[in-house]
Amino acid sequence: MRLGGDSVVSVGVRMFDGEKGDILLYLGWTGLGSVYGVSKAAQSGVLSEPTLYGERKMNRRTAIRRLATFFLTGASLAQAQQPKKVPRIGYLASRDPASESARAEAIRLALRGRGHIEGQNIATEYRYAEGKRGRESELATELVHLKVDIIVVAGGGRLIRAAMNATKTIPIVMVGDGADPVEIGLVDSLARPGGNVTGITNLGGELGGKRLELLKEAVTKLARVAVLYDPAVPPSVRDVKEVLPVAARALKLTLQPREVRSANDLDKVFAALNKHRPDGLYVLGGPLMRANEKRIIDFALKSRLPSTYVFRETVEAGGLMYYGADEAESYRPVAYFVDRILKGTKPADLPVERPMRFELVVNLKTAKQIGVTIDPNLLARANKLIK
Repeated sequence: MRLGGDSVVSVGVRMFDGEKGDILLYLGWTGLGSVYGVSKAAQSGVLSEPTLYGERKMNRRTAIRRLATFFLTGASLAQAQQPKKVPRIGYLASRDPASESARAEAIRLALRGRGHIEGQNIATEYRYAEGKRGRESELATELVHLKVDIIVVAGGGRLIRAAMNATKTIPIVMVGDGADPVEIGLVDSLARPGGNVTGITNLGGELGGKRLELLKEAVTKLARVAVLYDPAVPPSVRDVKEVLPVAARALKLTLQPREVRSANDLDKVFAALNKHRPDGLYVLGGPLMRANEKRIIDFALKSRLPSTYVFRETVEAGGLMYYGADEAESYRPVAYFVDRILKGTKPADLPVERPMRFELVVNLKTAKQIGVTIDPNLLARANKLIK
């Protein structure tokens, strides 16, 4: 009997005639099925059963019953030894591996907390678009061809849509980037998403006005704010045309929208900002902006511009302020969705969740570097101060 791996499993017994040594009966099981045979000598109805002190006669029915019991026991043991299928998770990210590492690690640890351990009972296939347009569809299709069990999408609407176009059956779990998933047609509703998509939404568009308000509070002389955005990202366009103007009027601020359609546009945008200098910088999201966050941060520092961002990691890398969902907290529910789906729940039956906690992060090192003194009352309300 050989067990394990892809080996063919066989269990069998041969019964010999005690006097002549003839094979009378064979009963066995292999990975392809069961086989048996009874010799003509055995058909007489009497077989010899070896004992410690000689032989005794055993009728054919008893022999077959005993052999069948042995066969079934061996077959059950062989089946129990077969390796279980390890679920595979596809992880589709808009950024590069280095920028995505903190979020990916947080999700990995959250999964571990629910008993899903990488390399033991789950496997993950990582794919990174690295901020390059056009790669989303290619990478999503690649994960589908790998026959992953779930696709976790760490990116906004463009990335989620690419995954949706690649598969209508594999469950898709959103990590929380992007706009309202109902408004842009990713799910039917938050309570009843329908289809194969569920997960987390941060509804970041609702926070645009609050971010402007906090920037104004941090920089009391703020009057003109440049807004960097990618016009290919619908949520950013909505912020620039609908959300931010309303807040700006209430705060008596003048907005200076600056389109960034490619990485090559940044130098031209920076030159324009140097010529018509604003008092502050508001940087919206999207794969292109995230892929070039270091260039934007360096420009803001060199130009001594107070800046606010829609991603916490950007402030930890040198930006001045972040206000939004507590990202570390929001990654934990991703593990909940993956766990439920692996246990058989359909995405359509799992309501989309919104963040419950929001945070204000201020980088005091950056404030000192650009010569900005922030109101102590605002600092007292911050959830984290980077010193």
